[in-house]
Amino acid sequence: MSEDFKCGYVALIGFPNVGKSTLLNRLVGEKLAITSPKPQTTRQRLLGIVNLPEAQLLFLDTPGVLDPKGALNATLVAAALNALSEADVVVWLVEPRPPAANDQVLLPRLRQLHRPLIVVINKIDTVAKPRLLPLISAYHELFPAVPIIPLTALLGDGVPELTTEILKLLPASPPLYPLDQDTDSTERFLVAELIRERVLHHTSEEIPHAVAVQVEEFDESRRPHLIRIRTVIFVERKSQKGILIGKQGSMLKAIGAEARGEIEALLGAKVFLELWVKVWKNWRKDPKALRALGLQA
Repeated sequence: MSEDFKCGYVALIGFPNVGKSTLLNRLVGEKLAITSPKPQTTRQRLLGIVNLPEAQLLFLDTPGVLDPKGALNATLVAAALNALSEADVVVWLVEPRPPAANDQVLLPRLRQLHRPLIVVINKIDTVAKPRLLPLISAYHELFPAVPIIPLTALLGDGVPELTTEILKLLPASPPLYPLDQDTDSTERFLVAELIRERVLHHTSEEIPHAVAVQVEEFDESRRPHLIRIRTVIFVERKSQKGILIGKQGSMLKAIGAEARGEIEALLGAKVFLELWVKVWKNWRKDPKALRALGLQA
């Protein structure tokens, strides 16, 4: 391996729904992070690995940074801010709006950052070109020596330019992971996330925020012919349980059918999927519950 080989962690940081998970999936070239228009879809740090001939890029998808109200939100914000200290390069994603409208919680920390920073203006397909140049200038005023990359993660426009800028900033280092690995997440974690994504797709109001998914059984003794998975979807109230199950189980069946298809594509095997819905009252406010669900160290 060349002495010029580079490797390092790249934290994707920003406000909820700015497109961090979409960008991670685009960079890695496959679906690792679930996506949803609902805030706080990402709850845990997720590693996506990109292996190039000259470098290994270790992308950290992080929860959106909000005011840390409540035990769960405080945990999510802590996970995002911890990624700043872990990263060799920080990519700050913003929507195509002036800096004052973007992320006042995170901005003071970025100004004090002692690591290379790249500002990404995402979703540029939603604004007219005459509006884009003033936005780029506004971010250059904030960070005069920092690259400003306009792109659209959903379409892939501008993503190669972002990769080029990241490569310039990565430290020289041998790879930290095997060159055929694309994440350090377990299959159980990815399965739970795919199920939660389907729940987010089918529900609204308070239910998406009140849902947690835990894989209780992952039996691969007959793999690749069949994998048996038993999963519990936790909600906080009985009324939420009824809505999630639906009339004669209709919603839960739809969630299960869609999730099973995605899980089979992920695992490369037929899947027998059991979904159960249980009430865990106020789990989001309970540090013990957050630890049991893997959302808090």
